[in-house]
Amino acid sequence: MSEPRRISAADEPRDSRRDFLKTSTAVVAGGSLAAALASQGMVHAAGDDTLKVALIGCGGRGNSAARNAINADSNAKLTVLCDIFPDKVASAKSILSRALGDKYAVTDEQCFTGFDGYKQVMESDVDVVLLCTPPHFRPDHLAAAVKADKHIFCEKPVAVDAPGVRSCLATTEEARKKGLSLVSGLCWRYDYGVRETMDRIKSGAIGDIVAAQENYLTGTLWHRGTNPEWSEMEYQIRNWLYFTWLSGDHIVEQFIHSLDKSLWLMNDEPPVRCFGLGGRQVRDSDLYGHIYDHFAVCYEWAGGVKSFAYTRQMASCTNDVEDYILGTKGRARVLAHEIEGPNAWKYPTEQKRKNPSMYDIEHQELFAGIRAGKPINNGRYMSYSTLMAIIGREACYTGQTITWEQAMKSDVKLGPDKYQWGDAPKPVVAMPGQTKFA
Repeated sequence: MSEPRRISAADEPRDSRRDFLKTSTAVVAGGSLAAALASQGMVHAAGDDTLKVALIGCGGRGNSAARNAINADSNAKLTVLCDIFPDKVASAKSILSRALGDKYAVTDEQCFTGFDGYKQVMESDVDVVLLCTPPHFRPDHLAAAVKADKHIFCEKPVAVDAPGVRSCLATTEEARKKGLSLVSGLCWRYDYGVRETMDRIKSGAIGDIVAAQENYLTGTLWHRGTNPEWSEMEYQIRNWLYFTWLSGDHIVEQFIHSLDKSLWLMNDEPPVRCFGLGGRQVRDSDLYGHIYDHFAVCYEWAGGVKSFAYTRQMASCTNDVEDYILGTKGRARVLAHEIEGPNAWKYPTEQKRKNPSMYDIEHQELFAGIRAGKPINNGRYMSYSTLMAIIGREACYTGQTITWEQAMKSDVKLGPDKYQWGDAPKPVVAMPGQTKFA
């Protein structure tokens, strides 16, 4: 593995660029950034108003996020790429140079690899970093980005353990003090139809919320295969979905989207406890690491509201991804944008067709906030949703009731103390009633 390569700083002073970007333009609330910039006569301006963007984590999600980000702002350019693996950077260069055209401005000197490559990114002159690596690395990358005064798009989840969540909460406050934008990849919060549906529910359209049923019943995901040239560490990182220290298990990595909507409905106040059950029924091979293939968790809030949460990754089974919200005067389906009962309502189909993708909106609002000097900070809820998923995992792994307070105090840190190529521990499958929560 080659050492990270260093790039030189830009000619213009960083402080003057940042001051300019904070005060350069006002933004139309809820509208597109392009329209806002056009109203200020800045659509094709040159010089200091160019937002330079770095991508850290050049997998499929990262490459897609880079396209969404660069296309969200009329004067943004991708200037830096970083990934642990050189082949991932090479692939991203090929994909993104074609996709972005003249908004792709990455040179070989602006490509970094290795475990410490992200540190070189933070020394560069980029304004925005996209954090899209496996979740385990997120707390360190997030802290480094805020320390370096970068605005951030941060994919979900933000950690795989409680110490990581606490780190992200501290970093969130530091970002707030510095006036840095921190937008989360919990993308349903940026979907116009979901936003209106949630607003109506929270405004009393179905009465008082009694319970939620969160379903994320879906098929299997990718596997990168094996290679005799890979060390155990490389195998695990390339197949990071299947190792809890890297992904958090699929309840954290994927199901967080559904759990986040329950948290959203509860005004981002966390549950007090949960219990659950889960297991590994069809993932019966070491090929799939040690994660489970199904979870069922009951979360309870202080006022007695409960969320019954079900997730499964199995092939050839019934699929259902939806949020069913039960109230005293009706019920709602959040992803269907539909309310039943005395206040029946459905989001207009024609409007839904016209809406931009939530993957675009989250970046449009990120860049609009930067341009307007009105930073967005999603750090608290993205951290709480992550811990909510983690306590669900631990309840199922151990077979015990886990409280929010217990989880917040946990000092168990997943993963190695030192990152290096070679051997790595092969984690064992958690067994309820035997695995202990620490």
